[in-house]
Amino acid sequence: MSNATMMNDGTPSTAKRGLRWVAAGLVLAISATVALSAWAMPGGGHGRHGGMGGMGSHGMFMGSPEHMGRGIERMLDGLNATEAQRAQIKQIAEQAAADLKGQRDTARALRQQSMQLFTAPNVDAAAAESLRQQMLTHHDASSRRMLQAMLDVSRVLTPEQRAKLGEQMAQRQQRMQERFERMQREQPKR
Repeated sequence: MSNATMMNDGTPSTAKRGLRWVAAGLVLAISATVALSAWAMPGGGHGRHGGMGGMGSHGMFMGSPEHMGRGIERMLDGLNATEAQRAQIKQIAEQAAADLKGQRDTARALRQQSMQLFTAPNVDAAAAESLRQQMLTHHDASSRRMLQAMLDVSRVLTPEQRAKLGEQMAQRQQRMQERFERMQREQPKR
């Protein structure tokens, strides 16, 4: 190394240390972008296929209204639901999915804004905080709508059916956890 990059005692020069801080800042900004984007996704960052699924964690209400019928029917088959219950629950789920579709579009726009913000030449801390607040507000609205749909469905089902649904959801969550762990083990080490 030249004398311009090393001090007489062998430590890196101020310019070289400054570059390291810039690189560390860039890594931190990118990490924050990824974390904020994942957190702002409905489902806590699990994404389209990685969430807990099931009614208790948004899965029942997060699909497109046009494609929900099969999943709802499958869920209700194990509960011995009546035709009246099926019709009511399907209507609740379709309305929730339609309401949440607009919120998914908003979440996508917020994630795009976060990418633009954190990849800008100068990151504006006030803008980042404002965006964080918007993401919190959006997440709260989505969560509130999903809770309302869950409460509406709970009023249609009997206590026994809700208990059975809880068992089904726990089993599904267990299977998904096992699949996730298997995928982690099979993933090549870097």
